[in-house]
Amino acid sequence: MEEEVLATERYGIDESWKYLAKGGVMERRRDDSDAKSRGNSIVGVFKSIFLPQGYPESVSGDYLQYQFWDTVQAFSSSLTGTLATQASLKGVGVGNQEATVAAATVTWLLRDGTSMLGRILFAWLKGNKLDSDAKKWRLFADVLNDIAMFMEILAPYFPAWFILIVCTSGIFKSVVGVAGGATRASLTVHQARRDNMADISAKDGSQETLVNLAGLLFSLILIPLVTDNPVLTLGFFFAFTALHLFANYKAVRSVVMETLNEARLAIVLQQFLRDGRIASPTEANRKEPVFLDFRTSVPIKLGVRLTEVIQSPEELRLALKKNNKPFILGVTSGCVRVCLGSHACVQDEIRAMCQAIWISSKLTSCTEPQKQQDLVRESHKLMDTVFSTFLQGVEAAGWEVKRTLLDWDEWRLEWKNKSS
Repeated sequence: MEEEVLATERYGIDESWKYLAKGGVMERRRDDSDAKSRGNSIVGVFKSIFLPQGYPESVSGDYLQYQFWDTVQAFSSSLTGTLATQASLKGVGVGNQEATVAAATVTWLLRDGTSMLGRILFAWLKGNKLDSDAKKWRLFADVLNDIAMFMEILAPYFPAWFILIVCTSGIFKSVVGVAGGATRASLTVHQARRDNMADISAKDGSQETLVNLAGLLFSLILIPLVTDNPVLTLGFFFAFTALHLFANYKAVRSVVMETLNEARLAIVLQQFLRDGRIASPTEANRKEPVFLDFRTSVPIKLGVRLTEVIQSPEELRLALKKNNKPFILGVTSGCVRVCLGSHACVQDEIRAMCQAIWISSKLTSCTEPQKQQDLVRESHKLMDTVFSTFLQGVEAAGWEVKRTLLDWDEWRLEWKNKSS
């Protein structure tokens, strides 16, 4: 009896089924070309527990590579954390008959109190920077976490300074908590391709719990070996720290973000001005610096107040002359500053940033105030010529142009035009 295919259905890329009509009855049958059932295979069960639903279509292409290195760094961090915890407990008097519960409690409370204050202060000072430079702050947080744990391991050997050391370590760890959590959220936004941030976050939590469980089991073997052996403790600490830092570096390097921040836009713009080619997201992310740069350079400040750029009505008239764009650029105190109009769109923000990047690159060899203002006028002429082509090329290369991760402050400006 002939079978007629009525319909087919798929569960992502894992399963394919056919509905067949045979003798007046509809029968559901697995496609013979498919692999084992998602629910019946060990790999399928593992994927359903630890990976987001719809993987790999529901996440970004860099998800698996990032999660692999993130798992390695989490395992290493778990082990170094165990060594640091052991040292902290020893420092507050665990195992010492002369130590008092009150003294240990006070030490712990002081550490927690300074950590809370550090968390609030860091979130106030740098909270708005974490979105625009998520990779840098993610790596910075992990480096700072290793420094904090190293301080905790050394603290018992400096009893006179123990409280100061653990409180400082607590402040560092509070910064790690804010920076690490916030940048992880930013990366989750990047990875979520079906508005499935909650699912990705939940599965990331499951992965981290599994890794911590593995680290706990390994720690049960490790702790008896290193107890009362400072040389072995430091040896294991440095080995796991090296692995932790390497894995973190590989993790942030594996991320390919299609949203433009200052560093990625600078790479793409400079490539375009050099040879007319638009760098792809993969290429630009590979060149993007992932370490915080403390070297002297010409900073760019976006969304500033008018008085930071313009000091007189005449200066304002000159700035608006032949400028029909909803932003005003200026160079003051060795810094490129941009005032943004209240009705500026995302494309205007990108153009303003492009001009600021170009001016900043030229200011390294220009110190005369008049020539600096000439650079502003030259940047307008340059972008009038190339920006439209540049923006079309950026969008065609796969970059996101409907939103950005540029670090704009909240000041917005309105000014009178010639007609009014």
